[in-house]
Amino acid sequence: MPQQTPVTLNHFALVRAKDAYWALEPAARQRALRSWLQSLRAASEALHVYQAYGFEARHDLIIWSARRAGDPGVAAAFFSAWASANAPVRQLLEVSEALWGFTRPSQYTKARSAQELDPFAPERLAYLVVYPFVKTTEWYLKDRDERQRMMAGHIKVGKQYGDITQLLLYSYGLQDQEFVVVYETADLLRFLSLVQELRGTEARRFTQRDAPLHAGLFQPTEESLAAWL
Repeated sequence: MPQQTPVTLNHFALVRAKDAYWALEPAARQRALRSWLQSLRAASEALHVYQAYGFEARHDLIIWSARRAGDPGVAAAFFSAWASANAPVRQLLEVSEALWGFTRPSQYTKARSAQELDPFAPERLAYLVVYPFVKTTEWYLKDRDERQRMMAGHIKVGKQYGDITQLLLYSYGLQDQEFVVVYETADLLRFLSLVQELRGTEARRFTQRDAPLHAGLFQPTEESLAAWL
């Protein structure tokens, strides 16, 4: 029997360091950062940290939290623990944007894709790209078979870039967007080529919004952040 995508909750927080953070001595900044990340890890089954600074001007970090979500109470437990972890540093660090949603089996493929990103994998690729996504009303009013045909073309392009992994989160009724699209790649030029090709697929006609995009560089340890944060 084909393996299906498991249900997980994934949360991406865009974080900016406030002036109060930069007013601290370097050692105090590192203690605050380390304590905060330890608390966030306790709230999640997996936590991954990315440098957003330099990729964009508005944020310093992307914090990716993930939990398995087979139980309806998982979301309440996660958000309660996440808020508690952030409470001690809110005067220092600002979460200016959050994108989140749930994974679930795709309606367009019968089995889990080999390119599906695993939030709990022990190894991460160098770069993360995450963005909200909204389709047009016309897309949903189309016949299912017609949508299936167009998505097959979209998927065909993606399979040509087997080294790039993707995670699709569903956010219907939970946030302004309908999906959160997440990619991991070791090569930004390869990713650029993938997106350029996807722009030319028929399904692209029915994209209403896929911005703002956020990109980041994986930071495996607190020590890797110390050089600039």
